[in-house]
Amino acid sequence: MPELPEVETTVRGLARYLDGARIERVVLNRPDLRRPFPPDLVQVMTGARVTGLSRRAKYGLIHLDRAQSVIFHLGMSGRWRIDPEAPDTHDHMIIETASNRFALCDPRRFGSVDMVDTGALDAWPQFAAMGPEPLGPDLTPQHLKAALKGKTQSIKLCLLDQRIVAGLGNIYVCEALWRARIHPMKKAGKVTRTQLARLVPAIRDVLETSIRDGGSSLRDYARPDGELGYFATRFDVYGRTGEVCHRGDGGAIRRITQGGRSTWYCPVCQR
Repeated sequence: MPELPEVETTVRGLARYLDGARIERVVLNRPDLRRPFPPDLVQVMTGARVTGLSRRAKYGLIHLDRAQSVIFHLGMSGRWRIDPEAPDTHDHMIIETASNRFALCDPRRFGSVDMVDTGALDAWPQFAAMGPEPLGPDLTPQHLKAALKGKTQSIKLCLLDQRIVAGLGNIYVCEALWRARIHPMKKAGKVTRTQLARLVPAIRDVLETSIRDGGSSLRDYARPDGELGYFATRFDVYGRTGEVCHRGDGGAIRRITQGGRSTWYCPVCQR
């Protein structure tokens, strides 16, 4: 599944061509993805001007001058293609402007497209209970200390809880915990203030590095321009079972399962 850096990369790629443009035509090639397209989506988008694009957690937002915002989720395999040379059987939504053509391609159809009043975005059910953005000013050691107080669940699983931090996924939690030298199985309520002071910048650093590198190229993900991201070549722990820790501490990366998901860590430097 595309994670936060992949969605951020997608939004930035779309913004280069779509921000400020007027939408001339919208085509839906099927009635639904994971759920039906909004019934008035084509009518509202056609003729509207795009006033900006943004991201919330793993959702991309296209803001229109009609006080509406289109919210897309890429699901497991979705991606936007800009000016594709040929149509794809999995291009389920097409947006055309005077200069460009944008195709939402989603072979597995686990993605979604919704439309919400821009002024009511914070109250949209998927957003209402979300925690702060990991790249925003509200994610602080103090926030994490309060949110994790008394929790006996592991810090790894708590960081995947969207109510605590919005948009963090498995790859980047593993990488951030390594950078912060925190054991993924440590009880969240027992993580010290000193460790949390390392964790917040570690989260930001790993996400910003991945965004700069274009995202992690795993399976189907590609940027709107078709290029694959290459942060995957820089993983410190993710997927490196048995390999030597990059800190040179003599540790070998281990893999365990937490909450049905794989976790990688170094048993020597992560305490």
